[in-house]
Amino acid sequence: MPSFQHRKAVGDPHELRVARELTWRGWDVNAWGQGVLTGPVRSALRGTSSALRWTPGLIAAKEQQIALIDCKSRMTSRSTGRHAVERAAVTAHLQLVAWTLLPVYYVFDSLDVLTPYEVLTTGRYGPYSNAGSGSPYYLVSADRALAFDSIFGAEQATGLSAA
Repeated sequence: MPSFQHRKAVGDPHELRVARELTWRGWDVNAWGQGVLTGPVRSALRGTSSALRWTPGLIAAKEQQIALIDCKSRMTSRSTGRHAVERAAVTAHLQLVAWTLLPVYYVFDSLDVLTPYEVLTTGRYGPYSNAGSGSPYYLVSADRALAFDSIFGAEQATGLSAA
């Protein structure tokens, strides 16, 4: 499995893009999850089976709505058109939804959106990462995904451009 720093270097640009897209739609966005923790705390957390290992990377609010967002960069197969989400993350996020009563959304590079429930109910068991030695995944056809605007609203006319 790639190191946290490698995954963070790949994921940070996607998280910034998602945060920018949310901001253009009137959401206030904050970093959350392991990315805001110190290295020693992240390391200790990885050594546990706690659901906190899969805390989404962003939290956003718009008026009285709050959303937890887990950005999934490079988790869509170009050849099969399926999104992949680690099964342990789905389990943790279902627990998080039940505990907090807040929605969790997966946002992929294409800005496709899925919820943990949708992944659980429509996904198929996928392969393990690292040639069978890593974590198992759910695979969900991109056709099942929701449009970003349908969840978070259309871009507001503020003079900002998505270009």
